[in-house]
Amino acid sequence: MADSNTSPEQTRNSGSKKPRAGKVRYAVVGLGYIAQIAVLPAFRHAHENSELVALVSGDQEKRKKLATKYKVNKTYGYERYADCLASGDIDAVYIALPNNMHRAYSEGAAEAGVHILCEKPMAMTEQECESMIAAASRNDVKLMIAYRLHFEMGNLSAIRSVRDGQIGEPRIFRSAFCQQVTRGNSRLQSALGGGPLYDIGVYCINAARYIFQAEPQEVFAYEASRRNDSRFSEVQEMSAAVMRFPGDRLASFTCSFGAADRSSYEVIGTKGVLRMDPAYEMVGDLKCELTIAGRMHKSTYKKRDQFAPELVYFSNCILQGTAPEPGGKEGMADVRIIQALLVAQDTNRPKHIAEVGELERPSEQQEIHKPAVGKSQLVKAAAPSK
Repeated sequence: MADSNTSPEQTRNSGSKKPRAGKVRYAVVGLGYIAQIAVLPAFRHAHENSELVALVSGDQEKRKKLATKYKVNKTYGYERYADCLASGDIDAVYIALPNNMHRAYSEGAAEAGVHILCEKPMAMTEQECESMIAAASRNDVKLMIAYRLHFEMGNLSAIRSVRDGQIGEPRIFRSAFCQQVTRGNSRLQSALGGGPLYDIGVYCINAARYIFQAEPQEVFAYEASRRNDSRFSEVQEMSAAVMRFPGDRLASFTCSFGAADRSSYEVIGTKGVLRMDPAYEMVGDLKCELTIAGRMHKSTYKKRDQFAPELVYFSNCILQGTAPEPGGKEGMADVRIIQALLVAQDTNRPKHIAEVGELERPSEQQEIHKPAVGKSQLVKAAAPSK
């Protein structure tokens, strides 16, 4: 990241920006893998109400090449982020930066009256999340956390099946999310907020919460690392967690940066079993198996653009003045659980989770279908896993 003459927090609100008729103008902040492979291409499928107008990156070559590719006229280095926010050219930002930067760049946007769509995890601590929520509220801007599966039909159908009682009372949730993260990737750097719980465990936590339609009361976790593998000199290799939910229901998951690709969850109820495998896939099909009384029904949800729906939905919230789901409180709910799991790992003791209050849950009304995007040629970026 380039040295900054003006920190994100120093940009002050000049009044909430008003989108021009029918279009919300975005700056994408951070041009790493997720931005290049998914966010930037998604604007083509979100053209009905979303427009890409600016790019922010500390790498001049990325800015130049990607601006040409996507026909973007405005580009900024990180040291000119404040100028981007104050330019009057943008209404919203998509924050695609490393986890430890989410708070500062989100709050900078809020203070400038610019709406915020921030990648997950929302931030590093519950206190950072609270600060982001307060900044958005204080400056009357929308804040949404980019949980792409809250708009994906396969996942939403699984939630409906469990909610409607097709497998009886859901009693057990178990999940695995694993990948072999390549050496040198930012996810392996503790200073950038890396580690498997923050980057992929958050998917398992979020899924358990919306499957059970509740918040955990107590959590416990173990960590494990191969100390002879230098990839894990700063972060653990994997975590295994158990979460106790109201009604004596249990959710467990394992997330790993050093195991073969795996992305699945299973919900065992009193009358049947629902299995999503793959469950969290970004660029492939999602598959569901529903087994009731020994009879299995299989469904495949073909790969699709999971990022354009986020843009379309958030832009509609801005244009119509409605509150987004997933909002800041949803992001904070996961972060506080991650923090509790980390404490449980360190102390080898279960950690109680204080009540968070009622939260809105994703529903099928949020489903937005967009066709899959093509493969993008990366500019000075690489996939996190092999």
